[in-house]
Amino acid sequence: MEDQIQRKGRFLGNLDWLAVLLFFMLVFVGWLNIYAAVYNEEAHRSIFDLGLNSGKQLLWVGTTIVLVTGILAVDFKFFDSFAYVIYGVVMLTLVIVLIFGREVAGSKSWLEIGAFRLQPAEFAKFATALGVAKFLSSPSMKMDKLMTYVRAAMLILLPMALIVLQGDVGSAMVFLILVLAFYREGLTGLVLVIPTVIGAVSLLSLLYPVVAVTLGLLAVAVLIIAIGEKTKKRIAMVVVSLGFLCMVSVGVHYVVFNIFKPHQQGRVKAFIDPDGDPLGVGWNVTQAKIAIGSGGFWGKGFLHGTQTKFDFVPEQSTDFIFCTIGEEHGWVGSAGVVLLFALFMFRLIFLAERQKSRFVRVYGYCVVSIIFFHWFVNVGMTIGLFPVIGIPLPLVSYGGSSLWAFTMLIFIFIKLDAHRMQMMAR
Repeated sequence: MEDQIQRKGRFLGNLDWLAVLLFFMLVFVGWLNIYAAVYNEEAHRSIFDLGLNSGKQLLWVGTTIVLVTGILAVDFKFFDSFAYVIYGVVMLTLVIVLIFGREVAGSKSWLEIGAFRLQPAEFAKFATALGVAKFLSSPSMKMDKLMTYVRAAMLILLPMALIVLQGDVGSAMVFLILVLAFYREGLTGLVLVIPTVIGAVSLLSLLYPVVAVTLGLLAVAVLIIAIGEKTKKRIAMVVVSLGFLCMVSVGVHYVVFNIFKPHQQGRVKAFIDPDGDPLGVGWNVTQAKIAIGSGGFWGKGFLHGTQTKFDFVPEQSTDFIFCTIGEEHGWVGSAGVVLLFALFMFRLIFLAERQKSRFVRVYGYCVVSIIFFHWFVNVGMTIGLFPVIGIPLPLVSYGGSSLWAFTMLIFIFIKLDAHRMQMMAR
């Protein structure tokens, strides 16, 4: 008994309480702003009212505390030993959604059991992170071999493909960021350069005619050949790269304007030309920017926002919750939330870097990468820097699936970090 008490005391002592504190601070900020987004001064309804999103979110927060307790109570070896099982089960739920799922806002992404709805795509993120960490930490894996990363990429592409089939392209894109964990483990820096070039060409193909983009790529290729060493191998690489990028340009243009659903095309058009149709496809981004801009430096004050109160901003509790923060708390409040996220991510990177176990380190970097992508893109899309792809602000946006999934993602890592000495000894 005394030994158990000592072990419990050591575990609590090893728990990173700063990361736990930052986690709950973000959850608290989210809860307050969810209430602010739906507040009606004439109705005088409490923040605890279960008929409001804030009351429902409080229930989700309560269940999250139970979830955290469960994760911390589980044997730390469980997540390593059953990583593939967890990955497989979650992939199965993604398949089930395709068959029995309910379509919401153009995406067949939800499982519905009575009044209870769950979005398995959110849970696929932590399951994929566990699967990738397990694969890369296998003793037989040779980290200097490209095929190791190609096989690991298959673990990422599977959930991406299933989620795209559900019609939720935005959630599928999140998985691409896991490549940062590969880079940390030694994959060449080209893994970052290549996606950047592909992203730039994709963007240009949406902004300009495909013919113009192709001619521009051809000019760049000729310039590269002219100013460098003229070996057959180098010229062949430039030609192959040119052909590939031209295919990307044509492919992106075709997919966006011929395969995407109307609401997805609208998001792209609003990004390309936000002022082109301010009352139509550009409505969301236009109103979001008005809301944030109207907050000024100090903001209008808690519960005094007008753009959000009168429903000018769509999805103000979920994808556009940052607008409420900007309008009611101004530049100061927005910067404070951004700083809070930055501190949280830096802390998680610190925890990841002190791991001796590759499994935990890879998982830790997957956690940070996913949070970073959500934070960066969500804030970017509310201020018009990125197209609206419908992903929540982690821990802040309203929604049980998102809150549960991020809680599991983060607290599995915090749990493993608390046992880092035992993980190293395995």
